[in-house]
Amino acid sequence: METTRQSRIARLIQKELSEIFRLQTAKIGNVIISVSTVRISPDLSIAHVYLSIFPSAQAQQILQNITRNAKTVRYDLAQRVRFQLRKTPELIFHIDDSLDYIEHIDQLLDEDRKKHPGSNAEEVQEGEA
Repeated sequence: METTRQSRIARLIQKELSEIFRLQTAKIGNVIISVSTVRISPDLSIAHVYLSIFPSAQAQQILQNITRNAKTVRYDLAQRVRFQLRKTPELIFHIDDSLDYIEHIDQLLDEDRKKHPGSNAEEVQEGEA
């Protein structure tokens, strides 16, 4: 269970990292990196940052690049939050593949609807209304 302080710091880190990645990807182009979630340890020393990367085909390569440059990203973050935080947590980056997972589930449901057109869930909901 996250404390109020953990959640406030996580939101601050998420906001600032989003801005850092927005500025960096504006220079590169053709890549969108969004910070979907930040989970911070109870002692505020480690922040797990979940990134949603588009296009997802390049996600692993981009994540490796970000991980290699984690110290630079942490320094940039420290410059932005120096008046709010005494110490900037260590950043551990992960890929947030929840959007790909949702897309895969939708694809499976569409295939199921094509195979079984009579058993549509929408028809059941309309019949109840």
